[in-house]
Amino acid sequence: MSNSNEHTHRSTYTVEEVAHILGISRTTAYECVRRGDIQARRFGRRVVVPTIVVDRLLHATDDRRPDDAMPGREI
Repeated sequence: MSNSNEHTHRSTYTVEEVAHILGISRTTAYECVRRGDIQARRFGRRVVVPTIVVDRLLHATDDRRPDDAMPGREI
């Protein structure tokens, strides 16, 4: 059973969810993760993106790259 508040309390998104949120394809999202443009964490075979990373991507300005806000790439 899905709750509308479910996403507000989550700390991570799947790469597919991030693709949807950013309006890019799943393939592009995985490429961005591979290149380090989207910071992600790997747990075994599962790849997740912290919600703070998505928030920073959505609110980044041209003069500050989102990866400057959170150093260290995990993939």
